[in-house]
Amino acid sequence: MLEAAASLFAERGYNGVSIEELGAAAGVSGPAVYRHFSGKPAVLSALLVGVSEDLLDGGRAVVAESANAEAALRGLVEFQVDFALRQADVIRVQDRDLNSLPADDERTVRSLQRRYVEVWVDALSALHPDCGVPQLRHRAQAVFGLINSTSHTLHNQMKSGETLRLRSLLETMAWAALNA
Repeated sequence: MLEAAASLFAERGYNGVSIEELGAAAGVSGPAVYRHFSGKPAVLSALLVGVSEDLLDGGRAVVAESANAEAALRGLVEFQVDFALRQADVIRVQDRDLNSLPADDERTVRSLQRRYVEVWVDALSALHPDCGVPQLRHRAQAVFGLINSTSHTLHNQMKSGETLRLRSLLETMAWAALNA
């Protein structure tokens, strides 16, 4: 159901989608959505809070499993590129509809995002110990912009070779930007 919601919200915006349309896209009736969620705001919350938790947990796991600082940062780049290529709809929804979340859930998402940025800042600081934290934070956020902006130009029907070339390009550009 969340995948269907991400697709519809990305295409038409949160306010442009009804509960009935969400249900139909997920293969159930509109009222059946209420068996899983209290309403459309809860669907958006589950989508954006869930993905923010996944990013934070995944980023921490990448760092924990890395042999050294460079491997950790390269792993974070690969992790973020993979996310952007697999979850383009979610990125578009977040970019456009984050402010449609209930206030508590918006605060939760923003807190999770800040913590995810700090995972990157910590990894960067190990490679660039002479840089200040504010500059490292700017580098990380700039790279998120570089990688995540791709979600606005992706076509769902990209061929495997195209995806591999795009993945390689994004990883190369992100690495260069982080180390500029």
